[in-house]
Amino acid sequence: MPLIFPNSTAEVCNAKSSPRASRTGAALAPLRLWHLASLDAPTVAVVWASGFCWAAGAHLSLQAAAVIALGVWTVYVGDRLLDARASLRHHTEYRLRERHYFHWRHRRLFVPFAVAAAAATAILVLGCIPIVARERDSVLAAASLAYFARVHQRQLSTVRSQRPLFPPIVTKELLVGVLFAVGCALPALGTAWAAPVTTRWVLMGAVAYFAALAWLNCYAIEQWESGAERVGNLSLAALSKALSLIGLIAALLLSIVQPRAALLLAAAALSALLIALLDRTRSRVTALTLRAAADLVLLAPAIIFPFVGMVR
Repeated sequence: MPLIFPNSTAEVCNAKSSPRASRTGAALAPLRLWHLASLDAPTVAVVWASGFCWAAGAHLSLQAAAVIALGVWTVYVGDRLLDARASLRHHTEYRLRERHYFHWRHRRLFVPFAVAAAAATAILVLGCIPIVARERDSVLAAASLAYFARVHQRQLSTVRSQRPLFPPIVTKELLVGVLFAVGCALPALGTAWAAPVTTRWVLMGAVAYFAALAWLNCYAIEQWESGAERVGNLSLAALSKALSLIGLIAALLLSIVQPRAALLLAAAALSALLIALLDRTRSRVTALTLRAAADLVLLAPAIIFPFVGMVR
């Protein structure tokens, strides 16, 4: 079945329209490839896992970082391949984006690499992760697999139920945001149980804020790709600014007693503000660049990493 890349043609044309546009396109090529190859989510996950561990006074081990990166990458590759397969099978290609076409076109590479990544993740979990942490993490893994299987079972079914997949208040974006945030925080939460009660609550508050930020990221992408302008009675930009303001206020309140968590929240607030900026400029960039930039802005905590030794 021939595959058409709807966004690629537009971007090539834009790149050829002027030398300046061509240079801009070349400069953004690594960013687009980072997104198309599903490397964006693992990068974000490792950065936030490191941030949570630092805020909890712990260190993210290399083995734990590898498990998070490989596990997240495997899930995202599988998700995009199954989405592409279901849409091509049921002739609903209008649901697909360039990332789906990219994965489907290169599935002979992605499938064996994803299988190898899954096997490596299992070996690391069984050989390097403590039993206590393994049992704790298995709860999240089971919840993620149940969600993943339920979504794609419905997509691959030839007879589709008209009943909503989730209650109206529990959207797919919300579930993804919560699961992603908790998965990133698991290494830190294991350490935080031995910390003072205040530290535990502050860390859980930071995790909840990141879950809201991850939801905002997913919802913004859905809004942009569907052409919607508003979230209920609020514009997406207003919602992003409100979340950013909440993060900044929380960071100021915690700056004296929990400076590390305060810096992490301030970085998250910056990410929310940058999503508002992306929403404002969305008409001036291609859909692919906008989608990649939406994940790039979630890397704001990396800004504070060079200064971690200066914060007690």
